Amino acid sequence: MNLANKITLARIFLVPVVMIFLLVQFDIGYIEVGKVKLNVNELIATVVFILAAVTDGLDGYIARKNKIVTNLGKFLDPLADKLLITAALVSLVELQRLDAWIAIVIISREFAVTGLRLIAAAEGYVIAASPLGKLKTIIQIIAIVSLMLNNVPFSTIPFPFAYIATWLAVLITVISGLDYFYKNRKIVSLTKP
Repeated sequence: MNLANKITLARIFLVPVVMIFLLVQFDIGYIEVGKVKLNVNELIATVVFILAAVTDGLDGYIARKNKIVTNLGKFLDPLADKLLITAALVSLVELQRLDAWIAIVIISREFAVTGLRLIAAAEGYVIAASPLGKLKTIIQIIAIVSLMLNNVPFSTIPFPFAYIATWLAVLITVISGLDYFYKNRKIVSLTKP
């Protein structure tokens, strides 16, 4: 197993760590940021989430640079991304920081695009990540981090950054999903003779 695939596997193994620190309340304490108390559990979960999110770009970069792109990596990388985002969204719903319908919209888009990619692969096509898809991932990560931190440091102003980032994530998620389907509509409409 090459280095890129090991990094991808590490991202998968970080998913339960994020969930544990978000959902299990260890008595670690709080850090004060201005007038806001930030739970250390949530801070640890956020740092681990950011670390895992950074590995998303790192594993792909290493694989391409060293010409070690493998079928296993092509399978594990999008799986790891979806596991990380889905776990974070479900945890935030559990913490009542995110409406369930928002998580469903984002997760549904991921399933739909994955399904489209499977149809394309069955027909011999590869659907690469689009610039909108990459932007979507970045905005989702920003929104999730701001929700994990309970809008700190913006809550001291007060400025609804987490709220704005979440709505922007939903908007770009829907737009990028529609973009994938529009640009690949011929693949979906292919019929077998």
